[in-house]
Amino acid sequence: MADAPHPYPTQAVVLAGGQGSRLRPYTDDRPKPMVEIPGTGSPIIGHQLNWLAEEGVTDVVISCGHFAEVLQDWLASAQLPLRVTTIVETEPLGRGGGLKYAAASLPRPEEPWYATNGDIWTRFPLREMAAFHHERDAEATLALARPRIPWGVVETDAFGHVLDFIEAPPSPYLINAGVYAFSAAFRDLLPARGDHERTTFPRLARERRLAGYPLPHGAYWRAIDTAKDLAEAAKDLGVHGR
Repeated sequence: MADAPHPYPTQAVVLAGGQGSRLRPYTDDRPKPMVEIPGTGSPIIGHQLNWLAEEGVTDVVISCGHFAEVLQDWLASAQLPLRVTTIVETEPLGRGGGLKYAAASLPRPEEPWYATNGDIWTRFPLREMAAFHHERDAEATLALARPRIPWGVVETDAFGHVLDFIEAPPSPYLINAGVYAFSAAFRDLLPARGDHERTTFPRLARERRLAGYPLPHGAYWRAIDTAKDLAEAAKDLGVHGR
């Protein structure tokens, strides 16, 4: 009987093909993962690759699309901490189809794998998430974040008296953080075209084969969607480091 695959994945897919229209003009000449957080000297994708390498990943497949050549040129000249393969999605396949297409280039199809969206700026212990995924015998595990509400909120009592004003509190709801741990078999469950979050994930949830890993307290997470996110991330660096 063959040994079971190691529960800590050593391969990952990074989805880096989005147009990043809300980040213009930063994305007028580059894909969103190639945007630099002010003060870091590195694009978002550089941070992600360093983080994945620190967490034991040795091989990454990057799915490119919009301005693919800009990302490929940077990868060719950068000193990378792991092995990188790029693929170009030449026609829209949807999020699930794109993930399936990229996963086909992973070097070890019989082993589990991570995936992350290319616009996520985060740092948390991926190995702990992989152990959580393995312990629950899940096909897929989502990292779950609790972002801050971008507005100040007003706290009242049962009679409508204002008790306090709270600036940008944590949301009461968990959201999909755009980082995943998948079983080896998960690729076969993805649609060839379409959105896995509307097909594969709901089916796995009904079957209790989808897990959600809340990011540890104090873990840093931010999706870089707008120019304001860039400014906030740069400000956060003074507190959380790079």
